[in-house]
Amino acid sequence: MVASNLTLMAAALILDALIGDPNFLYRRIPHPVAWMGTAIAVLDRLLNRDGFSPGVRIALGGIGLFTLLIVFGAGAWALDSWLVHSWAGWIALALLASTLLAQRSLYDHVHAVAVPLASGNIANAREAVSRIVGRDVTMLDESAVCRAAIESLSENLSDGVVGPLFWGWLLGFPGLVLYKVINTADSMIGHRTPRHRQFGRIAARLDDAVNLMPARLTALLIALATFSGNALAVMIADARKHRSPNAGWPEAAMAGVLDIRLSGPRSYHGSVVDEPWVNDRGHMPDTADLETALQIMVRICAILLVITLLAAVYFILSGSPATTNST
Repeated sequence: MVASNLTLMAAALILDALIGDPNFLYRRIPHPVAWMGTAIAVLDRLLNRDGFSPGVRIALGGIGLFTLLIVFGAGAWALDSWLVHSWAGWIALALLASTLLAQRSLYDHVHAVAVPLASGNIANAREAVSRIVGRDVTMLDESAVCRAAIESLSENLSDGVVGPLFWGWLLGFPGLVLYKVINTADSMIGHRTPRHRQFGRIAARLDDAVNLMPARLTALLIALATFSGNALAVMIADARKHRSPNAGWPEAAMAGVLDIRLSGPRSYHGSVVDEPWVNDRGHMPDTADLETALQIMVRICAILLVITLLAAVYFILSGSPATTNST
């Protein structure tokens, strides 16, 4: 029932906020997302051959991805069916689900950028931001570091929190796992590079599809959490300027709330990519804007928890079978 999905996701949100991904544990056993990444890397190595034609590489990339979805989806369904029948099993399932949410990890990584900036240590701030963005960071000044960090926070608030939560609401633990497989595949092979332009095409398109609603929901949450009409205005005006069909929405909403510029030109591997500005009338971001963005993220995570709990209580009391999962 939908109530069981919502209750599980509420527990996962709480556990992720409290304990995140403890290093002492994942030094001993692989993180679940690492299992997905290993499987994707193996398929990339076995199926993505330079001698294959573009059409064959597209087909093999799709076959490989859907094979992983079947394998991981079946495993998630089996775990859900097995663990949900006891309290101990349900808690274990909630712990597993919490590892597929990234609210604590995202906050910690972005906060690690804000701390050295607040003390004027730009070198440490560049090092910290290099862990969450792919652009060249060696020449970034305070404003550019803040811009990179706020963009990463906005996009990953959708991909790492709202997206998995959304699919967990709808499909329970199996939906959460399937979403993470797609999202991980996109991050590894969904690039427009010579090696992955064809092989990762289906992964990229599927990731766009599963994030269509979460990205827009994230943008609305940013606007609602801050009572910002400007966030809505910038979303409508500029979200579609972004190179990504989804990332532009939460970035535009955050740019509108803070009245800052986001996106714009940046350098990758020595080459400048001339992207259009989002909210080009805004000011360049600073450390105060980054700290405010972190506060907004915390507020949104709290709102998501309240919404999930209230919805769970509603469906429990109503006894509605509106949505079912494997249980």
